[in-house]
Amino acid sequence: MSCNNSNENKQNMNSEENTNILLEEWTGPYGGVPAFDKMNIADIKPAFKKAMALNLHEIEEITANTEAPTFENTIVSLEKAGEELSRVQKYYGIWSANISSPEFRKIQGEMAPLLSEFRSKISQNLALFQRIKTVYDNSLITPLEDDQQRVVELIYKDFAMNGAELDADKKKRYAAINKELSTLYTNFSNNILADEENYVVYLTKDQLGGLSEAMIKSMAKIASDKGQEGKYAIPNTRSYMDPFLTYSNERELRKKVWTNYYSRGDNGDEFDNNKNIAEILKLRKERVALLGYDNYADWRLQDRMAKTPENAMNLMNAVWPAAIARVKEEVRDMQAVANERGDKITIEPWDYRYYAEKVRKQKYDLDSDEVKQYLQLDKLTQALFFVADELFNYKFTPVAEGTVPVFHDDVKVWEVTNKITGDTIGLWYLDPFARKGKRSGAWATTYRSHTTFNGNKNVLGSNNSNFVKPAPGEAVLVSWDDATTFLHEFGHALHFFSSEVRYPKLNGGVRDYTEFQSQVLERWLSTDKVINQFLVHYKTGKPMPKALIAKIKSAATFNQGFATTEYLASALMDMKLHLADPTNMDVDAFEKETLEALKMPKELVMRHRTPHFGHVFSGEGYATAYYGYMWADVLTSDAAEAFSEAPNGFYDKDLAAKMVKYLFAPRNAIDPAEAYRMFRGRDAKIDAIMRDRGFPIPKK
Repeated sequence: MSCNNSNENKQNMNSEENTNILLEEWTGPYGGVPAFDKMNIADIKPAFKKAMALNLHEIEEITANTEAPTFENTIVSLEKAGEELSRVQKYYGIWSANISSPEFRKIQGEMAPLLSEFRSKISQNLALFQRIKTVYDNSLITPLEDDQQRVVELIYKDFAMNGAELDADKKKRYAAINKELSTLYTNFSNNILADEENYVVYLTKDQLGGLSEAMIKSMAKIASDKGQEGKYAIPNTRSYMDPFLTYSNERELRKKVWTNYYSRGDNGDEFDNNKNIAEILKLRKERVALLGYDNYADWRLQDRMAKTPENAMNLMNAVWPAAIARVKEEVRDMQAVANERGDKITIEPWDYRYYAEKVRKQKYDLDSDEVKQYLQLDKLTQALFFVADELFNYKFTPVAEGTVPVFHDDVKVWEVTNKITGDTIGLWYLDPFARKGKRSGAWATTYRSHTTFNGNKNVLGSNNSNFVKPAPGEAVLVSWDDATTFLHEFGHALHFFSSEVRYPKLNGGVRDYTEFQSQVLERWLSTDKVINQFLVHYKTGKPMPKALIAKIKSAATFNQGFATTEYLASALMDMKLHLADPTNMDVDAFEKETLEALKMPKELVMRHRTPHFGHVFSGEGYATAYYGYMWADVLTSDAAEAFSEAPNGFYDKDLAAKMVKYLFAPRNAIDPAEAYRMFRGRDAKIDAIMRDRGFPIPKK
């Protein structure tokens, strides 16, 4: 069956109904861009309906082909299929993450089971799988080109892991479980968003002690927008919670803000997530049992770098004792400061950030608020571009307003070019500020990935943050941690932009490896070139004083007990939840008992408590994979030591080129462990991460 007939059939199907902007091919500059300015929420359901029908028709054409299955007529055809659906999903993702509303959440709830049913129709299509398996089996006898071999292997394993080889009854149950899970994931996400919107703390003027002027102005505007003129609002998001707990002198208010944030999804009301979690865990275990696995973790980790839950647990257990031991030291130091100040308190979780800041000042004479004066968002953005230029030879040029459609006025766009060849790499969108309807945290995403198999496609990538939007005319000042996260997410974007793969499947990633590219980029924030050029005072424009730089570097391992423990507690909980028997599980009780068994320090809490652990329960991307940040950080620390040992340090051109060639450009075209060995000449060692955090190296 020829491609021309296929295209003609699709055109006929598209002409059956009025055009829908969410389905239409992207037009305009830069190889076509999403029509974000024309998005209409009423188009979502009809667009999905049409896109799914088109995609299923493409699958039917592949399976109806009477010719013997080949890479071209099966794998390439599958890689080409679903363009319309992909476009709809990009718009849908923007609504979900960046501009959600009650109206959208209702549609999301309706669409989740329909999308799950659709995906099952493809993943369980026996005729399609048989063609894929034939190509795979033949490739083991007569190998294809390396990247083609990798594509076939990945696609075959995806189908096999998702029930393609099950009998009819098991397939039916497998699909039903996925449908149930899709609704639970949507409910879980929407419950978190509801608790973030419903719990707001209002302050009066006499309760602002310790807070920065910029934060006070922002809080005043939010309160005013909510009809509380003359008051100051603390929204229930990390971007407000974290600085409030660090600087506010009002202990009872700190407790209230802390309680609101860490109780999201756990308030015993209509938005409580505990039943959702219990059901998700039961269904995940039942589903993998259909495939012959004892637990979800065994199934999930088979195609990760760690390979088994035991390997992931071994890494976490090697670091955990040093982390909680450091917490004891940090708490002792904080309690001493509290006692010296005459504060008759015992350190509680809502005190940790506040007194840690006091200790930082006392031990290192380092004031985080002073550091913020040198961390302007605009200058940090320029620092990103500088690093991209130095390491990747990329040039970022602002795109004139109105040239490229955006979904919100806050979004700015840059053209990315290769400064050596002059070729356009793509576009970078930045959506920096927190707002109602936008999910918490920071993330990177792609609207279009680089491929060459079907015409050269450039990259449309974005970074999304939740910085506190300042009052008009005010500079956006951020913390050192937030600046680090800004570089982290840009590392993901550079991973997108540097892709040199032919096929879409190879733009995917191995979860415990994909955080490496983002984590390694964080290291350039503290390099002298970035500090001296871009970390300048927001009022005077003067570079950060050398004495302050020395203090920052001296304090590099400060509070690593807190940072490592709050993260690892979540990662360990994720794994233990999925290794446990979920029958009749009381999620709150399980969390409490597990933390007690781990000897979790009472003075802090998991970074993501189970009832709002969106990484793990709003989908499956990080389920039994949250450990991946630490797995990737072992690589990061090891690679950073390679740069520190290079002739020109972090700006060594030869080593940077090697990093881009082996660790960024291949994406998932090469096994990650093999790629890292190509870069480093050996496997990564745990020693470097322990040195980075100031922890003793475990005895072998």
